[in-house]
Amino acid sequence: MYTIPINLVENNRRGRMRLSTRGRYGVRAMIDLASHYGQGHILLKDIARRQGISDKYLEHLLISLKLAGLVKTIRGAHGGYILAKPPVQIKLSQVIKVLEGSLAPVECVDDPKVCTRRELCVTRDVWKEIKEAIDRILESISLEDLVEREKKKEQSKV
Repeated sequence: MYTIPINLVENNRRGRMRLSTRGRYGVRAMIDLASHYGQGHILLKDIARRQGISDKYLEHLLISLKLAGLVKTIRGAHGGYILAKPPVQIKLSQVIKVLEGSLAPVECVDDPKVCTRRELCVTRDVWKEIKEAIDRILESISLEDLVEREKKKEQSKV
């Protein structure tokens, strides 16, 4: 299992890069939807309860994921949320990109024009390699993979 200490939150006391709650909670919600895939529409309040996320915050995240075409919604008494595609077809990279944007550790990786030292900067090369490695890992993991990992963890508790 990979530990990815990343985020665009710069005000972090220890100086680590981390995913924001937007990314972490959004991934949890998507795993929840993936684990209930094929069971019909899932109520927002049920996802929120299982994942320990406020209804309002979760709704905000799901709107972003809906606009990106990763989830679908149905209104009304039998409404709720479902994945727009099977869990095996949704990569973790897609979810993170929608909720976090780029995971480059420094701005110059995505926009070299912001740095006057870009042609000579060897650290930019390292930051670019870090971003590429993170992107590769996230692209290699589907929601189905995460559901399977979750099942294994639950089985190991028994």
